[in-house]
Amino acid sequence: MTSLPKEKKLIGYLPNDRPPLIQMIILGFQHVLTMFPATVLVALLVGFDVGTVLTVSGVATITALILSRLVAGKFIPLYYGSSFSYIAATLALTHAEFATYAGDSVRLAQVGIVATGLVNVTVGFIIRLVGKGSLDKILPPVITGSVATVIGISLAYSALDMASAHWGVALITLLATVLFSVYLQGKGFVGLLPILLGGIVGYFISIPFGLIDMAAVTTEAWLRVPRFTLPAFGDPRAWSAVGTIAVIAIATIPESTAHLYQISLYVDQLADRLGQKRYHLNELIGLNLILDGIGDLINGLFGGVAGTNYGENNSLMVITRNYSGPALIAAGAIAILMGFVGKLAGLVNTIPVAVTGGLAIYLFGVIGMQGVALMLAEKVNLYDPKQLAIGAAVLIVGIGGHIGYDGNLPIRILTGMFPDGLPAIATAAVLGIVLNLIFLVFKSPEVPDSSASS
Repeated sequence: MTSLPKEKKLIGYLPNDRPPLIQMIILGFQHVLTMFPATVLVALLVGFDVGTVLTVSGVATITALILSRLVAGKFIPLYYGSSFSYIAATLALTHAEFATYAGDSVRLAQVGIVATGLVNVTVGFIIRLVGKGSLDKILPPVITGSVATVIGISLAYSALDMASAHWGVALITLLATVLFSVYLQGKGFVGLLPILLGGIVGYFISIPFGLIDMAAVTTEAWLRVPRFTLPAFGDPRAWSAVGTIAVIAIATIPESTAHLYQISLYVDQLADRLGQKRYHLNELIGLNLILDGIGDLINGLFGGVAGTNYGENNSLMVITRNYSGPALIAAGAIAILMGFVGKLAGLVNTIPVAVTGGLAIYLFGVIGMQGVALMLAEKVNLYDPKQLAIGAAVLIVGIGGHIGYDGNLPIRILTGMFPDGLPAIATAAVLGIVLNLIFLVFKSPEVPDSSASS
């Protein structure tokens, strides 16, 4: 493909680009602002120590970035945080009350998280062995794109629920962020900070409404030691923990694949616009899953929550055109500091829920739109009944199950592994894979792409 002429006014950072130090810290903080609400919320829901989860997410992110640079010669620009996909399974082991540390049950859940890491690493090595082409047959763009759309749209209620804490503040935050992202393009470094600037506008707008509570800062110690714990491998329930948690990788492997394909698409687009060489990150899907697994191994060994790379941070990068790996390393370092510096974490925690909701409406929506963009870029033929059927099934089961049934379909099979029902997004992904395999085995007539001739 012929490179486009370099745009003089366009500012953006490709994965191997290193911004100046101050810019890198600011861009890193914007990443932390984006990942913080979900990472902390998952920890509070499942009874894990928030400081530990923040610290370990930073360690996992930095480790994955450094390894990708060493192995592939280029950064895979992803942030590794807590995954909502594992909440139900983890709660089945910890039985935690909100914001209450679950004690020894955390160590039991860590066994399952370690197993999840091993599953991802194993699948990643298999893909590196058999090649990306084999994976694309099992997970074609219509599945990865649809799963990405499901993930974004399934978070819609969460965004609106947060925004409902104060609709006025949320909508002003949303409007400011959208305007910054559109009208600050080509305006220098400030054009890379729409989420941070939108959050600042929302924060100051919240003050006269009494939404800022500084108690989180005053009650936190300057320094604290996170609760690092080791997995309870000797617990007689250890294998049960493995079966309960590790199987959720069925959901996160397609999710992680979709995230990498999305970010690869936008990185290469920016490279074209800057007149630079394409990165082709989509060819590193096996390595990406290995890094996902290493992230979960780190989480499981030290007391973090099972996770995956974050679609929210992908959205941030697409909006800001900042795909810098060093900026993500800065974000990981800031997350580690927040785990140890209580007042820093407390300050971020003063951000009102409504502000987070306003930002989330934009970020979660972009996740869904990236799935659509992926299918468009890969020229998925939605005039073909096969492709249409796969996408339709994934969307309805994933979105309907997640929003209508609190994330778990009321299908009572494999209750030992899924006591609350089948996880909706995982089930949607598996359904798409099964339909695709049927069409691969039993060939059907090819349908020409009508859009190609229009």
